Amino acid sequence: MVQLHDLTTPLPDHTQLPESDGTFVKNFQEHPQSLLLTDSIVPTLNQRHPEGDYAIGQDCGIYWRQTDPPEAGAIAPDWFYVPGVPPLLEGQFRRSYVLWKEFIPPLIVLEFASGDGAEERDCTPLAQVNQPTGKPGKFWVYEQILRVPYYGIYEIGRSRLEVYRLVEGTYQLLSPNERGHFPISALGVELGVWRGAYPNQAQTAGWLRWWDGEGQLLLTGQERAEVERQRAERLAVYLRAQGLDPDNLPEL
Repeated sequence: MVQLHDLTTPLPDHTQLPESDGTFVKNFQEHPQSLLLTDSIVPTLNQRHPEGDYAIGQDCGIYWRQTDPPEAGAIAPDWFYVPGVPPLLEGQFRRSYVLWKEFIPPLIVLEFASGDGAEERDCTPLAQVNQPTGKPGKFWVYEQILRVPYYGIYEIGRSRLEVYRLVEGTYQLLSPNERGHFPISALGVELGVWRGAYPNQAQTAGWLRWWDGEGQLLLTGQERAEVERQRAERLAVYLRAQGLDPDNLPEL
């Protein structure tokens, strides 16, 4: 039986709440997918937040109500971004995100559905929940409790992406633009599905990726390094064609 927190005792923080509900990750693509999203968006976020005041969560719990057991009052998106909060709390890495301590909801949450997405589209409100389980629908929590401006559901098996935007308190399904991407206007980026190999998966795998507002793919650190390597090679070929040794150029 789920019980509400005793309001006569102090509210717990991220160091006092469980950081896992004991469930397994549902497939091997989830963690690489989260890393891909984070790696490629960090340069953009660093430009938007020169003071570093943002947090990214990957399979981390967001506590939105006080219950016993505590896990019944949490939801764990596969990936989320919160603007305007410090990445560390009192010099410690976050173990979870506690809404009653910080009050700022994520700007975007993403769920990677291993099945048909029914769990991620579940709109069951708390009032209709079987109390021994204490878990309302994810869609309802994001829309009605956390009020997350953008909610994405990615069906991994079908490489199918849905993005919802909160409009006057209700999620509205967005339509993709001419590039097949979903603009996340608050971030100045687009979200879509890219096919390729990352990090060592099948070439035909579909992955969630970010693009800028002009439709240019946001690259990972490894991809940026490869672009620089190829640029350096082209420059060396050009210099040799001009009779110059790229390793022994005269000083200007």
